[in-house]
Amino acid sequence: MILYSKQGNLLQIIKEHPFRLEKEIQVLFEDNLASIMGLQLVKSECTIRNKRIDTLAFDPDTNAFVIIEYKRDKSHSVVDQGVSYLNLMLEYKADFIIEYNENLKRSLKRDDVEWSQTRVLFVSTSFTDNQKQATNFKDLAIELWEIKRYENGAVIIDSIKKSAAAPSIRQIATQSEILQQVTKEIKVYTEEDHTSNKSDEVKELYEAFKHAILNLSDNIELVPKKTYIAFKIKSNIVDIELQANSLKLWINFRKGLLNDSLNIMRDVSTLKGHNGNGDYEITIRDTTHLEYIMSLIKQAIK
Repeated sequence: MILYSKQGNLLQIIKEHPFRLEKEIQVLFEDNLASIMGLQLVKSECTIRNKRIDTLAFDPDTNAFVIIEYKRDKSHSVVDQGVSYLNLMLEYKADFIIEYNENLKRSLKRDDVEWSQTRVLFVSTSFTDNQKQATNFKDLAIELWEIKRYENGAVIIDSIKKSAAAPSIRQIATQSEILQQVTKEIKVYTEEDHTSNKSDEVKELYEAFKHAILNLSDNIELVPKKTYIAFKIKSNIVDIELQANSLKLWINFRKGLLNDSLNIMRDVSTLKGHNGNGDYEITIRDTTHLEYIMSLIKQAIK
């Protein structure tokens, strides 16, 4: 990618200012975990059972731990290392709970954690085609993130998306006992998990709202979770749960911040146990208010 700055009617190339050390990338990420990924920093340079983790983080959206590793060496296997970290997490859950509670001064319990949503992220200035292909499985909880720094302080951080036709890791899991165990316990949810057992009417209704939401901004990303499908730019904007005869939709705004002139959204700020994020909820059975609901969602796009 080539970046330009506009000087009058002329474009001037913005030169890359490469990172010299992995530590520079690590410090930048750890100082900005919340704004980059919506994560909480648990501990930097965390050692569990003689295995060192660059960054241990926690995702409050999924209630799951996230391990982050920073790499400049392009010859290593991110899959082998990633799977070993996932297995470490599942084998020594109590150790991760202790790190969380001691460093954040909380009282997290083992049952509070959604262990099936554990992820490993690799961050590098670039990845080889082989590394990208090796992680291109729709249900493999290993993500690749590329970062580049430019002059004048500009930074680009981008996650490498898996292809729409990415196969299942279960097809090759039989080759490794550790991989079998990891794929048995860790679940990467797909859109199909939410739509496969729903009626055609509900599927069509979901498709109408999905496309309308995605058309609001090129930066919106669809991320299936355990109980709902999230639409996010850095953090969740709106969440949709497919139900038997309807959709349930949440707009991620705190109470009092949404301008809802028709008063069609339900206040769930005091309701505990609902799946989506935000204090505004609506049950949708048709497309009558589709355009109006899109105007409400626009307010949550920052």
